[in-house]
Amino acid sequence: MPFRLIYIPLILFGSNQMAGHSQFKNIMHRKGAQDAKRAKLFTKVLREVTVAAKINADVEHNPRLRNAIQAARIINTPKDRIENAINKASKPLEGGDFDEIRYEGYGPGGVALIVEALTDNRNRTASEVRSAFTKFGGQMGETGSVSFMFKRVGVILYPIDAGSPETFLEATIEGNGSDCLSKDGYHEIICEPELLNEVRQFLEEKFGIAESCSLTWKPTTITMLSDTDGEKLLKMLDAFDNCDDVQNVIGNFELSEKLMKQLAND
Repeated sequence: MPFRLIYIPLILFGSNQMAGHSQFKNIMHRKGAQDAKRAKLFTKVLREVTVAAKINADVEHNPRLRNAIQAARIINTPKDRIENAINKASKPLEGGDFDEIRYEGYGPGGVALIVEALTDNRNRTASEVRSAFTKFGGQMGETGSVSFMFKRVGVILYPIDAGSPETFLEATIEGNGSDCLSKDGYHEIICEPELLNEVRQFLEEKFGIAESCSLTWKPTTITMLSDTDGEKLLKMLDAFDNCDDVQNVIGNFELSEKLMKQLAND
């Protein structure tokens, strides 16, 4: 299965399922203990809260906002800062005008990467993303240069104790979902992008509020990286992490067990 270190601030999708679903937990393993990194996490999640709230400030009818608020809570973002971020959405001069941009390119070992950003300065963000690609042996390409190796999907997550794998698989099929993977502490329900809200509503009627609900990219091919290329890739991902504008990074790679352990212990 593809491996993915996900939102926020970084998504990785590669093959050891590190994990497509345990999205926030893995970031905290890597970054949570560092105050400077925590401040960056706050910046990223609160930016997503504001952008999502601009679409619709009603949490009940805006899964993206609900997901962003949950991500903020998981990293212990102060409640007043979350509320302020939502309030900024109704005040254009305070909330900023952020564009959603997707960059694509290749990393070490030929791994395909999709970088998603929220920015108020396209030139600055493009320069920082391009620098991260080139500094660690990669190359930024044009839009569409690697996305053909991924499929856009909706992903809904429930904790494993919310029901049996059989129950969730049956509900997924009944609710027009595509697949349900039950492992590593989560039920990961996959569906077509246009059916995400429909499937979410169906599942929530049966199992309660989902832990997260989002659109993402699922790789159709996987690149196995050597330890040398894997180490370069991890450095590249840290560079993306240090860019305030980068929200998610998705890749089609698999790391060795050695590097997986190293990543979990950092």
